[in-house]
Amino acid sequence: MRTFSTIEGFPVLVKSTGQECGHITDLVYKNGKIIGLLIDPKGLLARQRFLAVSDVDSFGPDAIMIESAEQLKPFEKTDSLLLKHGKERLQGIALLTNEGEKLGLMEDVYFHEEVGTIVGYEVTDGLIADLMEGRKVVKSDKQLTITKGRAIMTE
Repeated sequence: MRTFSTIEGFPVLVKSTGQECGHITDLVYKNGKIIGLLIDPKGLLARQRFLAVSDVDSFGPDAIMIESAEQLKPFEKTDSLLLKHGKERLQGIALLTNEGEKLGLMEDVYFHEEVGTIVGYEVTDGLIADLMEGRKVVKSDKQLTITKGRAIMTE
């Protein structure tokens, strides 16, 4: 289990050749799971690529390993959300319980690398609270209902 912030910027490498395919820039979230990683490929005119979690061979301490560069697909947003980028992102939105209690603003997600299951959220109450008390970790495997500016943990 790890957070996105621990893998952000990691290189994506082909195991057999050592070829670097790019760096991780975001998580792609859909229906309560991390379905893939957004990769910023090497090259000036290269477009962002999508790497499905199921196509990752291993999440190492310093790099993400894959079998082949062909596993990187063109990224099509469709109805998925990104953690950090885009108009509709998870980072910075309010996280609320099903009872309406605001837990803080979402900063990061904890997930199982092998299957993409989210097991918790890191939330903040702002910079001063982070410095004084630290960020809170909300452990939950509940589905999120995402609306404009908020995420509600449902049963």
